[in-house]
Amino acid sequence: MGRGDLLLDGMKRLLWCICVGLMVLSWLPSKARAGTCEDLAKLRISNTYIHKADVVTHNAFRQVLNHEPIGELPVFCRVVATLRPSADSNIGVELWLPQRGWNGRLLGTGSGGFGGFIFYEELAAGLRKGYAVVNADMGLSVPPEKDQAVFANRPDRWVDWAYRSTHVMTIFAKRIISVYYGRGASHSYFLGCSTGGGQALAEAQRYPEDYDGLIGGAPPNNRTGVHLSILWNFISTHRSAGAYIPPAKALLLEKAVVAKCDGLDGVRDGIIADPRRCHFNPATLQCTGSDATSCLTAEQVKTAQLLYSGPKNPRTGQPLYPGVTLGSEGDWIISFGRPNDVQPPFAPIFEWVFGTQWSWRTFDFDKQATEFVRELGTRVNSIDPNLDRLADLGHKLLIYHGWGDALVMPGASVDYWNAVAARTHQTPDSYYRLFMVPGMYHCSDGPGADNFDPLSAMVDWVEHEVAPDQIIATKYAQSGAVRFQRLLCPYPQIATYRGHGDINQAASYRCVQPKAQKGQK
Repeated sequence: MGRGDLLLDGMKRLLWCICVGLMVLSWLPSKARAGTCEDLAKLRISNTYIHKADVVTHNAFRQVLNHEPIGELPVFCRVVATLRPSADSNIGVELWLPQRGWNGRLLGTGSGGFGGFIFYEELAAGLRKGYAVVNADMGLSVPPEKDQAVFANRPDRWVDWAYRSTHVMTIFAKRIISVYYGRGASHSYFLGCSTGGGQALAEAQRYPEDYDGLIGGAPPNNRTGVHLSILWNFISTHRSAGAYIPPAKALLLEKAVVAKCDGLDGVRDGIIADPRRCHFNPATLQCTGSDATSCLTAEQVKTAQLLYSGPKNPRTGQPLYPGVTLGSEGDWIISFGRPNDVQPPFAPIFEWVFGTQWSWRTFDFDKQATEFVRELGTRVNSIDPNLDRLADLGHKLLIYHGWGDALVMPGASVDYWNAVAARTHQTPDSYYRLFMVPGMYHCSDGPGADNFDPLSAMVDWVEHEVAPDQIIATKYAQSGAVRFQRLLCPYPQIATYRGHGDINQAASYRCVQPKAQKGQK
């Protein structure tokens, strides 16, 4: 081979190396390729529209809707985008990327209610802990002076709200993180309560590869059941002029329930550890004479009985969703509306199925409830007990739920855990743990200890293989001082007083397997 041939061969090899190198660079998510935060807005991603990417300095951020400051934040890169996985999708997303001190992790965060806007407090909380953090409006942002009824006959929007928006939000966040930092997140977590809890279960069932650890509180994963329950409770409390139980009488009822069932966990502390062990008849508070603040009228007693029983098919008697729990009465005004309300909470979802002509006053919990579930159930519910893929991946799921929740019934979370366990004929503790929180209302508040850190527990579980055998929860006074602490235990265990020690200290309790009660699962 002559010198010319050698030179030609060398040039061919050089060109081949350059081509391969360019191909590799085109795939590598290098920060050098993106340049600055502002350069992220120049990225071209299918079905994605990045509206802005800019650096937000200390204390400069104000929330979009109310323009209120959100408190001190570290400097971060704010990415605002719209995702359109279907022709009718319009999912708003914000991703906040720490400029310094990134802990190497992604934190997906949840929404509430129908969504429709970005939850900036969730983004701020994750950013302050060093996470790259993302949130979505779930694709249900409504025009001014409108409500979610505008999404009737738009099933793609229902699917986005139910589960797809969370998945595409996550894929988008991972891609931008890889470009911005030059490497992917070492671990990914999801944290949300209420609708956010439902998002966690939707991910666990449908896209278990998205997150190493999923945390969901008070999950309305049985969406059709939740809304039938809300409707049932509204009808029960508004069916006649005398049916409504005012806040003062709800508290009267709560005090009577606690007095009857408080000591079942071995200590009298004003908190019912497990309402299923409590047996109370509201008729014991019925007035013997005229109406008074110290008793319930016969109509109010009937209301309480309807609430505790939960929605049922009037023809078959089949339960449609669990009833409210004993000890939740202090939260009823939040969940069931006020006496002069003309529509139940979340009423627009019924217009998706029945149109504007529907009326809660004539709702049929037999035929109409069946139609409601048939039309929406497969799209908006995440109730599949098959978590095999999550377990096979080694990913983890932690669900928590307040026993005093009067909006999303805690019995539904117990039912789902039981369904998972029944399907596999064994407890799912290696990948799925449920923590029931005595005395906590919907996501927070209530007489129980309602402050705890499930995210740190999940990080230890995923990254250090330290499973959460217990979580310490704290109740704070308004001054910020600690009032008391309790243990939260993985279901079906409950925290029981040891019989000695300060009842306000978590160390005075232990997690034990309760004895089965009659009628208790």
